[in-house]
Amino acid sequence: MNAPSTEMRSVTVEREIAYPPEKIWRALTQPHLIQEWLMKNDFMPAVNHRFTLSGDWGSVDCRVLEVEPNRTLSYSWDAMGLESVVTWTLTPTGTGTQLRMEQAGFRPDQEQAYQGAKYGWRQFFSKLEQVLDRPD
Repeated sequence: MNAPSTEMRSVTVEREIAYPPEKIWRALTQPHLIQEWLMKNDFMPAVNHRFTLSGDWGSVDCRVLEVEPNRTLSYSWDAMGLESVVTWTLTPTGTGTQLRMEQAGFRPDQEQAYQGAKYGWRQFFSKLEQVLDRPD
């Protein structure tokens, strides 16, 4: 039944970041910080909270799926026919935090969205690191 044509793909970005999980968690969950590296939003770290991410190109409908402070954050990401799930995982290391983002749920016919996400998340990560690099 699991024909190759139905296989879902994921975009994954992993970075070792020289800050504790608490600092990164703030940047992932505070609306004014999310706006600086991702998009305008009305996010709240509460399961089932619905929120919208707004960019110049349009908006993303999201719903919070999982919140485990300083460890895991997961939300649905629905935009332009793409129904996916974004999961952030924070793992403390000796020198900071291993930050992993996975966006899962790209269909084989969504090559453009898949490539766009691969490019986009790299940009978002760079901006996130700039936000983290500022003194609190």
